[in-house]
Amino acid sequence: MNNIMKRTLITVLIALSIIACTNKTESEISTDLINNPSTASASNTEIDKDNLPFFEFEEDVKDFGQITQGETVKTIFKFRNVGKSNLLISSAQGSCGCTVPTWPKEPIKPGEYGTIEVVFNSEGKSGLQNKTITLVANTIPNTKVIALKGEIVAPKSN
Repeated sequence: MNNIMKRTLITVLIALSIIACTNKTESEISTDLINNPSTASASNTEIDKDNLPFFEFEEDVKDFGQITQGETVKTIFKFRNVGKSNLLISSAQGSCGCTVPTWPKEPIKPGEYGTIEVVFNSEGKSGLQNKTITLVANTIPNTKVIALKGEIVAPKSN
């Protein structure tokens, strides 16, 4: 009887493992909403540039002025999709770990606005700073670079 219980237990555990390991998550974004020309093969596909999404930023570069070393600066880059199809940003990467962007994960419809929030931590930095944020999206070209600049001064000693 002990062998039968062991076999049954092992069979149940294997079945549960198989069921638990099947991951069926569906994308929340319909692929019908995405026009991504950068995935098309250029040799056999004509790209209709007139119907693509396109970024139009109010400012490509933000100057945070002069701050004291150790301060954190938060700024927002506002943009509009002036293209004719949904704009989807797949990633945003700061030029270093001190520059952290947050971007919309949902498609931006034609004519609508979106924002990129950027937090810059000046800890350990000094002097003039120029930091870039590279956005990857379903546009041509598929990258857009925005930037932060400013000066970091040493804290005043008492």
